[in-house]
Amino acid sequence: MRALVVSQLAGGLSGVDLAELPDPERKVGEVLVRIHAASLNFPDLLMTQGKYQFKPEVPFVSGMELSGEVLEAEPNSGFTPGDHVIGGNKTGAFAEMASIPDRGLSKLPKGLSFVEGAAMGAAYTTAYTGLIELCGLQKGQWVLVHGASGGVGLAAVDLAKAMGAKVIAASGVETKLARIDALYRPDANILAEGRFREQVKEITGGALCDIVFDPVGGDIFDESTRCVAFGGKLVVVGFTSGRIAEVATNIPLIKGFSIVGLRAGEYARRFPERGKTISQAISKLAEAGRITPAIDRILPLSGWREGFEAMANRQLVGKVIFETNK
Repeated sequence: MRALVVSQLAGGLSGVDLAELPDPERKVGEVLVRIHAASLNFPDLLMTQGKYQFKPEVPFVSGMELSGEVLEAEPNSGFTPGDHVIGGNKTGAFAEMASIPDRGLSKLPKGLSFVEGAAMGAAYTTAYTGLIELCGLQKGQWVLVHGASGGVGLAAVDLAKAMGAKVIAASGVETKLARIDALYRPDANILAEGRFREQVKEITGGALCDIVFDPVGGDIFDESTRCVAFGGKLVVVGFTSGRIAEVATNIPLIKGFSIVGLRAGEYARRFPERGKTISQAISKLAEAGRITPAIDRILPLSGWREGFEAMANRQLVGKVIFETNK
């Protein structure tokens, strides 16, 4: 089978290339899947450089998230050959086939294509776990979403709107704001640079935000501590800015807000029943047409470099999907 292999950790994708590998054999507790589509996530890019918290040994097949068709499964797994599934693992999705632990898969929501299914899983699981599971998002609350042009940020905007929240979508690239607005119609858009607290304060009528969802970190996190309402929550999703921020503990004490760390995948692994409930809730929302993943571009697996470079250069508004059988 063809697969995108990381053979060495290096900058500039020099250690990444397509290769022919033997077809995988299904292991106990796993499901063998023919992959139709796979979604590029920021951790995939970081793992090519050894900069993600999970550091697989090289060589490894890149890719965390997939959709496809079940080829083989154990009788008690809940899956049978022919089932259409979504899900994945920490690696292995950018290939024509993969053997995936059955706990990492769920049925493809009815009405979704393989491409849409591949775009749905990790981004919406992260958004749902952060906003609803950990922060208890309520209708009418103000939510500030940073990195709103990325896959996770767009999912957070879409989900928050679907749940009846009032959403401020923030991006560091002004030209992306119109695209975000066209996709999900947030209540307001802001350019996230400098002292944006005053914009947030004006938009919310002085109330500030009940939840701030931050995949960016760095200066954005620093200013976001000034945007959280008393009793609110600031969700740490990631550090795409490259700088891990620090906070003086007197700030959340005086302002009465909580800082919430979000690792959706690890949450589901530690609390598998909650993870299953989250997956089911997302599927119901998708099947009802209340949430729809945003896709920036669809590429054949041979076009992997274009996708990775577009992500590295911050050119995307939505997900990159690789059709692994093309």
